[in-house]
Amino acid sequence: MSTNAQGPVVALYGSKRQHNFTSQIQDFLAASARAQATVLMHAKLYHHLVELLGSLPPIVHPVNPGEHFDADIAVSLGGDGTFLRTVQWIGARRMPVVGINTGHLGYLAALSIDELPKLYDLIASDAFHTEPRNLLEVVSPVLPDAVGQYALNEVALCKEESASMIFANVYLDGHPLADYRCDGLIVATSTGSTAYNLSVGGPIIQPTVPVWVLSPVAAHSLSMRPIVVNASSRVSILPSGRSAHVRLALDGRSVLLDIGTEVVIESAPFELLLLRRDGHNFADTLRRKLHWGEQ
Repeated sequence: MSTNAQGPVVALYGSKRQHNFTSQIQDFLAASARAQATVLMHAKLYHHLVELLGSLPPIVHPVNPGEHFDADIAVSLGGDGTFLRTVQWIGARRMPVVGINTGHLGYLAALSIDELPKLYDLIASDAFHTEPRNLLEVVSPVLPDAVGQYALNEVALCKEESASMIFANVYLDGHPLADYRCDGLIVATSTGSTAYNLSVGGPIIQPTVPVWVLSPVAAHSLSMRPIVVNASSRVSILPSGRSAHVRLALDGRSVLLDIGTEVVIESAPFELLLLRRDGHNFADTLRRKLHWGEQ
């Protein structure tokens, strides 16, 4: 899709739960028209808003799944799960992404929904800076389009729901690391250290630090502890066990793999450009979002 906009081109992705935020969205679209912007909206959100509002301004164009598009900035309208799906949607396109929180935690969001109509003014006032974030790439096996091959938070290899534990033979840069006996194994980025990794006892890592965490899920040995490795590493996982399949999940998008299928994880050849408000810092986010240090 191409446009001849005089102003910025904005790619907008959002969840289908916008019933309570129609006034803010309408104000944002009005601000987009004043800025002579073009809004490329994911088709799912486009049709959802048409149902809610009756029609959308002519500056808004739907983008169907798999359709090519380019934009100056991507906007994620929802919670952290929506943000992860936005990252999958834009793929390797090098555009900054700003999260607008309409969810519960909004750990990755920079703005509240009430600030959405002010987005163009905030950008013009240089109120943002970009933080590059490392992504994981599963280079083996070939995965369906719905799952993709990139993950911002984590890649997780887990047992099937009713299956017994899995065995995961892990190599780091071609060297044997460990034979894990566990319910699953998480490879998390520093961005994802506060997600699934944290829930299984992995460490919190400052999100701009270029490292990964390997954290077992319900390890069957006390010696199998989370380990931090360089983000330039190559992690190879060879699963085995009594079940015929294991589940491979990338930021929650999952597929079943045959036991014995090697999963190779490397750093993606591009980074996510995350937009942050000036003055934002990691310590404040921990205190506000995770209530870090509260008694």
